[in-house]
Amino acid sequence: MKVACHLCPKECIIDDGERGSCRMRVNLNGKLTAITYGFPCSIHVDPIEKKPLFHFHPGVSILSLATAGCNLHCKNCQNWEISQANPEDIPAYKLSPREIVDLSIQENCRMVAYTYTDPAAFYEYALDTAAIARAQGMKNVMVTAGYSNREPLKNLYKQIDAAQTDLKFFDDALYRKVTTGTLKPVLDGLVLAKEMGVWLEVSHLIIPTLNDDFAMIRKLCLWHKENLGKETPMHFLRFYPQYLLKNLPETPAETLRTARDIAREVGLEYVYIGNLWGEGEDTFCPQDNTLLIKRSGYTILENNLKEGRCPKCSKKIAGAWGSV
Repeated sequence: MKVACHLCPKECIIDDGERGSCRMRVNLNGKLTAITYGFPCSIHVDPIEKKPLFHFHPGVSILSLATAGCNLHCKNCQNWEISQANPEDIPAYKLSPREIVDLSIQENCRMVAYTYTDPAAFYEYALDTAAIARAQGMKNVMVTAGYSNREPLKNLYKQIDAAQTDLKFFDDALYRKVTTGTLKPVLDGLVLAKEMGVWLEVSHLIIPTLNDDFAMIRKLCLWHKENLGKETPMHFLRFYPQYLLKNLPETPAETLRTARDIAREVGLEYVYIGNLWGEGEDTFCPQDNTLLIKRSGYTILENNLKEGRCPKCSKKIAGAWGSV
């Protein structure tokens, strides 16, 4: 008996004993089963800046977890050893949602991140854990490619406080070629996050010869401003050759700087450069350019905000500030 999975736009039809594109959702005797539920393959305590989230409780540590498998198959994936593996081939812990929350408290973390692969795929596990964490007064963070159907994503966002979404390409053909996904569901998911009041930051990895066209970057930034708001942070990330794109060079620093300049010209207020250590990481007041937060990698060197406002002009800075 075949079963249909309606979690993501791939809408897999799965034969008995077979699995969907994500590798973790299996048809077991006519029942769709998430075989990674309760079996995270990666658990770490990270700084929130690693997500990257720069406007959501900077300097705070967060318990981060993932299961094996992913519903996308990005040729540039930095976590391909777990995202593109069959779950049974990867060592994993056995931890229920309640045990994840208990572990987070034990590690003095008041936030949990669903990350590394994609919580849109290990959906039930992320959803149940997030509900328990929220009941404990904790915060939930989703780091995602955002390739999900609307209703499951909406249900998950009810438990999520902040999302970092990787908008990989502003071109449907490139999405299909490099990720096996499509563009529109990701754009729709970004808008949904804003509609539901989830704090949102967007990342865009610039890959030489693929999406380093400045006209395309300008279109992306214009869409971002119109649909997500000028106050929603944008992170342009440097590409390093890995997995199936080892033939491409790293992103030139000047390309990242030009992308940042384009975003600022368009009117985005908070634009960052990632993976280019020592540059493009600081937060400035968009009104008077006062240095608000100085960073070095994942470390906060200065935080000059006064109750979420610029200390010089008192402008309210978009985000969530202070301890959790």
